[in-house]
Amino acid sequence: MVKRSGLPLAMNVMRHLRVPNRLVEEALGHLRSNDWVSSGMRILPSEDNEYRLIPLDVGAPIELPSPLDDFEAIELEGAAEERVDSDWWAHLARMVGEDEVEKHREAWPSSHEFIGDMMVVRIDDEVAEHTSAIAEAKLRSHPHIRLALRDNGVQGEFRIRELSPIGARMGDEVLVGGIPTELCETQVLVRESGRSILCDPTRAYFSTKLQTERLETLELAKQLRQMLGRPLRICDPFCGVGPALATLLGEPGLSSDVLAADLNPHAVEMLLDNLRRWDNRPYPIEPLPLSRLHEDRMVGYADATTLSKEAAIEGKWDLLIVNLPHRTIEMMPSLIPLLDRASPSMVRGRAIVAESEIESANLAIRESLPSLLEESPEPSLRVKRDYSATLRLCSFEAWIAPTVS
Repeated sequence: MVKRSGLPLAMNVMRHLRVPNRLVEEALGHLRSNDWVSSGMRILPSEDNEYRLIPLDVGAPIELPSPLDDFEAIELEGAAEERVDSDWWAHLARMVGEDEVEKHREAWPSSHEFIGDMMVVRIDDEVAEHTSAIAEAKLRSHPHIRLALRDNGVQGEFRIRELSPIGARMGDEVLVGGIPTELCETQVLVRESGRSILCDPTRAYFSTKLQTERLETLELAKQLRQMLGRPLRICDPFCGVGPALATLLGEPGLSSDVLAADLNPHAVEMLLDNLRRWDNRPYPIEPLPLSRLHEDRMVGYADATTLSKEAAIEGKWDLLIVNLPHRTIEMMPSLIPLLDRASPSMVRGRAIVAESEIESANLAIRESLPSLLEESPEPSLRVKRDYSATLRLCSFEAWIAPTVS
C-alpha cells in the first residue's frame, strides 16, 4: 500500500522541538535532511516568542542525535499548515488520478534528498511517464524548495551524479517544462554543523543524509584525541568538497594538521572556497595539485593510491578517513601506510556492499588491517541506509595498535 503522509486523523497532539530563534535555520537543516519535520504542520512560536516549536514527524527517533539533542522535545497540539497543502500524495492524485497512484504503489518516489534549496529525486522507470507530475507535486508540497532534479545515477571517473532539472519555482509559479536556464543553478551553500558548505551535486556530490554519520566521526575523533593527549593529524584523501572536515574543523583543538585531497578538481575548487571561509585564511581560487598551503593544511587534487609513496606524507597521520564506498575495501592496503604507527591511530570508513556479503566484507576489512588496539572491538560494518534494493551503505571504524619496537 502506498505510504501516505499527511495530517493526523484524530487529535493533533505531537512532539515539537523547542529551538531558540537564532538556531532555527540550522535545526531545520538537520531535520529536513532526515525527513523528520512533520509534513503539513506549522512551525509555531513559543509564548514568549524566543523559541520556535518545530513539529516532528512520527518517524523521527525518540532520542535525536547531536546537535539536535541539545533541544527539548515537548508534546503539544499541532497546527495544520493552512497556506499550502503539503501532502504530496494529494497533489499527485489530483494530477494523475487516485487509480493511477494505487496502480503503481511502491514505484512512486516517496523519498528524496534535500541539498540546500534543491531536491534530488530518484524516479523508477515504471512511473517515468509521470515525471512532470511528480516534480510539480514535490515542489508544491515543499515550498522552501527552488529546484527539483531527477537522479539518473552515477557517471564517469569521478562518480558524479547525473542530475536533470524536472521542476523549478519562479515566484509563485511552478514550472515543469521549458525551465529557463537561469532557474537551473545547482551550486548552493548547505548549512551543516554550524558551517556553510559550498557544493554542486552535478560536479561534486555529497549526501546531506549522512550528517549523523559525520557527527559520529567527530565523536570518535574526540576519543582518539583524548587517548593521544594531543590534537590529531587528520588525513581525508577522498574529501570531496569537505563535508567531513566541516564537522571536524569546527571542534576547537581537535586537529594540528590536515591533509584534504580529492581526485576531482571541481571538488577541490569548491573545497578551497570552503576552507577560505572556515579558516578565514587565503587559499588559491583555482584547483591545484596537493600542496602544503599552510603550516597545518595540505590541500589539492591527488590520486589517493599514490600518497603513501611520498615521504612527506607516508606514516604521518592519526586519523584516516576512507570515503570511497564503492572501492574502500580494495583500496585499504594502499592507504594503511599513511597511518603513523608509532602511536594508536584510527581508520574510519564507509563501504557499499550487498547485505548477503556483509560478513565476507568484514573479513576482508580485518585482513587488510594491521594489529588492532588491545581491547578494541573488531571493525564491523554497520548498515546506515539502503543504497539500492540489494546494496547497503555501511560504516566502520578500526582502532589500530602502534608498532611494537
